[in-house]
Amino acid sequence: MKVVRVDSGAGRLSFGDLVIACTIGRSGACAAADKREGDGCTPIGTWPIRAVLLRPGKVAATGIGLPWRWIGASDGWSDDPADPAYNRPVRLPRPFSAESLIRDDDAYDVIVVLGHNDAPPVPGQGSAIFFHLSEGRPTAGCVAIDRADMLRLLPLLAPGDAMEIL
Repeated sequence: MKVVRVDSGAGRLSFGDLVIACTIGRSGACAAADKREGDGCTPIGTWPIRAVLLRPGKVAATGIGLPWRWIGASDGWSDDPADPAYNRPVRLPRPFSAESLIRDDDAYDVIVVLGHNDAPPVPGQGSAIFFHLSEGRPTAGCVAIDRADMLRLLPLLAPGDAMEIL
């Protein structure tokens, strides 16, 4: 297992010899036990890297060793603690609140799904903690890096790798 390390205080991500600037949640980092839905906090801990979601026409899928799939207009992620599918991928529209994975900006052109609060999900303790593309501002609780850095890092990741947020 290889580990992507995120120094949340320094705004730096490292993986082997790569050292990359990153952004985290607008509320900074917090203990995973204190993470709450919508708090803007990035949870401290080690999270398995589960899969990659890619937006067609925005990025090539070449060289990716992780499980991956294309996303479309009906793809969402449940962020509603009342939803039985909380913190899971869902199809839109949906009677519960869910975030669309197709955004107006480019942040979700590449989504690396992290295994935070997913085995099993605890309603209200945070959903959709992703590793995605930076839009030059803090995230809603995710970790984000520039597109060029993501495209350099993505082919180096493999099943079993994890992200450690410090």
